[in-house]
Amino acid sequence: MTSNPLAPEWLSPPVDANALAPAVWPAHADRGEAGALRIAGVSAVALAEEFGTPLYVFDEQDARTRAAHVRAAFTAAFAPLGADVHVYYAGKAFLSTEIARWMTEAGLRIDVASGGELAVALAAGTDPSELGFHGNNKSIAEIDRAVAVGVGTIVVDSLIEIDRVAAAARAAGRVQPVRLRINSGVHASTHEYLATAREDQKFGIPLAEALETVARIRQHESLAFLGLHSHIGSQIFESDGFAEAARRLLAVHAELLKAGPVPELNLGGGFGIAYTSVDRLTPIDEIATDFARVIETECSALGIPVPELAIEPGRAIIGTPGVTLYEVGTTKPVEVTLDDGGSATRLYVSVDGGMSDNARPALYEADYTVRIANRVSSAEPALVRVAGKHCESGDIVVRADYLPGDVAPQDLLAVPATGAYCFSLASNYNYLTRPAVVAVRDGRARLLVRRETEDDLLRRDLGAQPQGAARA
Repeated sequence: MTSNPLAPEWLSPPVDANALAPAVWPAHADRGEAGALRIAGVSAVALAEEFGTPLYVFDEQDARTRAAHVRAAFTAAFAPLGADVHVYYAGKAFLSTEIARWMTEAGLRIDVASGGELAVALAAGTDPSELGFHGNNKSIAEIDRAVAVGVGTIVVDSLIEIDRVAAAARAAGRVQPVRLRINSGVHASTHEYLATAREDQKFGIPLAEALETVARIRQHESLAFLGLHSHIGSQIFESDGFAEAARRLLAVHAELLKAGPVPELNLGGGFGIAYTSVDRLTPIDEIATDFARVIETECSALGIPVPELAIEPGRAIIGTPGVTLYEVGTTKPVEVTLDDGGSATRLYVSVDGGMSDNARPALYEADYTVRIANRVSSAEPALVRVAGKHCESGDIVVRADYLPGDVAPQDLLAVPATGAYCFSLASNYNYLTRPAVVAVRDGRARLLVRRETEDDLLRRDLGAQPQGAARA
């Protein structure tokens, strides 16, 4: 078939609109004999019948394997240098008590960025010493709690936080290990809102102020300085940006060594995943090797020992194992006038969720892939736009993809690579309830987080009356 003129340049008509691109789908996704999507041996139809839609589904073994692989790749790359590697799972990508356990059982630590994330990690039984605490505006209560429970490291983001953490540590009678968040000035190739190391933004201390800021940290007996921290952005496909950040930070690291120990260097996370079949990313083993080569070269040139390395992947671990299931409600062909005076048709397919369960398309213009999950079809592919049910024109789940043209109400749709930043960004916009989270493994499904109910929503509204009650 020929390409629809409304399709973006990167999207080509598929040979098979039922096919599952391996880079985008969980490791254990396939189609059963009847054509229905299966994840880890569990039919999407069965999942929808038991748990309802929208539904977040996670391939448990895939998530565990990816976590272990990241740790193994970096450990292997840095072992010849005699340097340890600490891998922190970035909880902001998606955190629940069970996910936290998967990560710690794979040998990872947990990175949290709020009191709520800290509470979830602790409720999972995570050793507090294996936690890192981020954030540009940690409340005094959050700092006090983090110090009191024995959080392993706190990443200080401002001069004010140095004094606050020091005071909390003194009050708790302990020495609190800290890292200093540095704005390296490295511009990663990513969306403007995902780039977090630019000069004019809210995170970190300018690189030029690092020496005097660390000196201030070292003045406090209740603080132990571990090293510098950098995070250059998210959804990054290449290692060049990380290499440049490492060079800049190591130059300062070398200067800091003259006044005291600097055991670690933390280069953050941000490793990308494939959201569509055209996304090309660097394998994690290659990224780890690149990291080791750059750090070894720079440390040798500076005449300093290779420090311990810390990284904080989130999306790269949990993104691809996640799939969201929806039910189609309506379909609507829309004829669009083209610049040349002709016209083309885009099929709008509306589902029972939307920006309340996946805000990324609205926030970042993020692209996703979609497939019919309950069947296969030989119908001619049609260009579709999967829309949510919210009262917003920007409520789009999948901006452009091809589905069999006979997609119809009550069909199940599956959107892959939704494991990161979907549940964690979910909302109750239009008072929709947030979806359940299910893990699948070895042909079995189990509920991790139950679906919200309307009773949950009304329970917080102190003016709510029992159904049928009349106001006097």
